[in-house]
Amino acid sequence: MIVLILGLGFLRRPLSIVAALSTALCFAFLNDSFAGTFSEKVTRTVRQFSPHLAAKMRPPFTPVIRGRRSAKRSIYICGQPRSAFVAAASLVSFFLWYVSCGLLTLSWALAIGLLATIIHASSRTPNLKARLNTFREEFRHVWRNHNVL
Repeated sequence: MIVLILGLGFLRRPLSIVAALSTALCFAFLNDSFAGTFSEKVTRTVRQFSPHLAAKMRPPFTPVIRGRRSAKRSIYICGQPRSAFVAAASLVSFFLWYVSCGLLTLSWALAIGLLATIIHASSRTPNLKARLNTFREEFRHVWRNHNVL
Protein backbone atom coordinates (compact mmCIF):
# COMPACT_ATOMS: atom_id res chain seq x y z
CA MET A 1 0.00 0.00 0.00
CA ILE A 2 2.85 2.39 0.82
CA VAL A 3 4.50 1.64 -2.52
CA LEU A 4 1.23 2.34 -4.35
CA ILE A 5 0.80 5.71 -2.62
CA LEU A 6 4.47 6.57 -3.23
CA GLY A 7 3.99 5.74 -6.89
CA LEU A 8 0.94 7.99 -7.12
CA GLY A 9 2.83 10.79 -5.35
CA PHE A 10 5.75 10.51 -7.74
CA LEU A 11 3.44 10.41 -10.76
CA ARG A 12 2.06 13.74 -9.60
CA ARG A 13 5.55 15.24 -9.94
CA PRO A 14 7.53 13.37 -12.61
CA LEU A 15 10.71 15.38 -12.00
CA SER A 16 10.83 13.77 -8.55
CA ILE A 17 11.31 10.40 -10.23
CA VAL A 18 14.38 11.76 -12.03
CA ALA A 19 15.66 13.19 -8.73
CA ALA A 20 15.21 9.85 -6.97
CA LEU A 21 16.97 7.99 -9.80
CA SER A 22 19.90 10.42 -9.77
CA THR A 23 20.23 10.02 -6.00
CA ALA A 24 20.22 6.24 -6.37
CA LEU A 25 22.86 6.54 -9.09
CA CYS A 26 25.04 8.64 -6.74
CA PHE A 27 24.88 5.91 -4.13
CA ALA A 28 25.57 3.24 -6.76
CA PHE A 29 28.73 5.06 -7.90
CA LEU A 30 30.14 4.60 -4.40
CA ASN A 31 30.31 0.86 -5.11
CA ASP A 32 33.66 -0.02 -6.73
CA SER A 33 32.42 -2.77 -9.02
CA PHE A 34 29.42 -0.76 -10.26
CA ALA A 35 31.56 2.31 -10.95
CA GLY A 36 34.12 0.27 -12.91
CA THR A 37 31.50 -1.60 -14.91
CA PHE A 38 29.56 1.58 -15.67
CA SER A 39 32.69 3.36 -16.84
CA GLU A 40 33.70 0.47 -19.11
CA LYS A 41 30.24 0.21 -20.69
CA VAL A 42 29.98 3.95 -21.31
CA THR A 43 33.48 4.07 -22.79
CA ARG A 44 32.71 1.09 -25.03
CA THR A 45 29.49 2.72 -26.25
CA VAL A 46 31.19 6.07 -26.89
CA ARG A 47 34.02 4.31 -28.77
CA GLN A 48 31.52 3.21 -31.43
CA PHE A 49 30.61 6.83 -32.21
CA SER A 50 33.77 8.80 -31.37
CA PRO A 51 37.06 6.93 -30.80
CA HIS A 52 38.89 10.16 -29.93
CA LEU A 53 36.45 10.99 -27.13
CA ALA A 54 36.63 7.40 -25.87
CA ALA A 55 40.42 7.69 -25.68
CA LYS A 56 40.03 10.74 -23.45
CA MET A 57 37.59 8.85 -21.24
CA ARG A 58 40.10 6.13 -20.38
CA PRO A 59 41.48 6.31 -16.85
CA PRO A 60 45.11 7.42 -16.48
CA PHE A 61 47.70 4.71 -16.07
CA THR A 62 48.42 3.63 -12.52
CA PRO A 63 51.96 4.41 -11.41
CA VAL A 64 54.48 1.59 -11.29
CA ILE A 65 56.73 1.65 -8.24
CA ARG A 66 59.63 -0.83 -8.14
CA GLY A 67 58.10 -2.99 -10.82
CA ARG A 68 54.69 -3.21 -9.13
CA ARG A 69 51.53 -1.25 -9.68
CA SER A 70 50.57 1.10 -6.89
CA ALA A 71 48.47 -0.53 -4.20
CA LYS A 72 46.40 2.62 -3.93
CA ARG A 73 44.20 2.24 -6.97
CA SER A 74 41.82 5.09 -7.68
CA ILE A 75 38.50 4.46 -9.32
CA TYR A 76 37.82 6.57 -12.41
CA ILE A 77 34.44 7.05 -14.04
CA CYS A 78 34.59 8.24 -17.66
CA GLY A 79 38.14 9.46 -17.14
CA GLN A 80 37.35 11.56 -14.06
CA PRO A 81 38.06 10.65 -10.43
CA ARG A 82 35.09 9.03 -8.78
CA SER A 83 34.85 11.74 -6.11
CA ALA A 84 34.41 14.46 -8.75
CA PHE A 85 31.83 12.40 -10.60
CA VAL A 86 29.85 11.65 -7.41
CA ALA A 87 30.03 15.31 -6.32
CA ALA A 88 28.68 16.49 -9.67
CA ALA A 89 25.90 13.87 -9.65
CA SER A 90 25.03 14.83 -6.06
CA LEU A 91 24.73 18.49 -6.97
CA VAL A 92 22.44 17.60 -9.85
CA SER A 93 20.27 15.42 -7.61
CA PHE A 94 20.06 18.10 -4.87
CA PHE A 95 19.02 20.66 -7.49
CA LEU A 96 16.37 18.30 -8.89
CA TRP A 97 14.99 17.55 -5.40
CA TYR A 98 14.79 21.29 -4.72
CA VAL A 99 13.16 22.25 -8.04
CA SER A 100 10.62 19.43 -8.02
CA CYS A 101 9.65 19.82 -4.33
CA GLY A 102 10.25 16.08 -4.25
CA LEU A 103 11.06 15.88 -0.56
CA LEU A 104 7.70 17.36 0.30
CA THR A 105 6.01 14.93 -2.07
CA LEU A 106 7.99 12.04 -0.60
CA SER A 107 7.19 12.98 3.00
CA TRP A 108 3.48 13.42 2.28
CA ALA A 109 3.33 10.14 0.39
CA LEU A 110 5.10 8.29 3.21
CA ALA A 111 2.84 9.88 5.85
CA ILE A 112 -0.36 9.06 3.94
CA GLY A 113 0.86 5.54 3.17
CA LEU A 114 1.78 4.90 6.80
CA LEU A 115 -1.53 6.33 8.01
CA ALA A 116 -3.48 4.18 5.53
CA THR A 117 -1.56 1.09 6.62
CA ILE A 118 -2.20 1.78 10.32
CA ILE A 119 -5.92 2.43 9.72
CA HIS A 120 -6.20 -0.76 7.68
CA ALA A 121 -4.38 -2.84 10.30
CA SER A 122 -6.44 -1.49 13.19
CA SER A 123 -9.80 -1.94 11.48
CA ARG A 124 -9.10 -5.37 10.04
CA THR A 125 -10.64 -8.34 11.82
CA PRO A 126 -8.52 -11.48 12.15
CA ASN A 127 -9.37 -14.42 9.94
CA LEU A 128 -10.90 -17.69 11.15
CA LYS A 129 -7.54 -19.46 11.51
CA ALA A 130 -6.20 -16.74 13.84
CA ARG A 131 -9.40 -16.89 15.92
CA LEU A 132 -9.15 -20.69 16.26
CA ASN A 133 -5.48 -20.46 17.30
CA THR A 134 -6.35 -17.88 19.95
CA PHE A 135 -9.20 -20.05 21.25
CA ARG A 136 -6.93 -23.12 21.34
CA GLU A 137 -4.23 -21.27 23.32
CA GLU A 138 -6.81 -19.99 25.81
CA PHE A 139 -8.24 -23.49 26.17
CA ARG A 140 -4.79 -24.98 26.83
CA HIS A 141 -3.99 -22.27 29.36
CA VAL A 142 -7.21 -22.99 31.31
CA TRP A 143 -6.63 -26.78 31.36
CA ARG A 144 -2.99 -26.46 32.45
CA ASN A 145 -4.02 -24.49 35.51
CA HIS A 146 -6.93 -26.84 36.31
CA ASN A 147 -6.22 -29.16 39.25
CA VAL A 148 -7.99 -32.48 39.54
CA LEU A 149 -9.07 -33.42 43.14
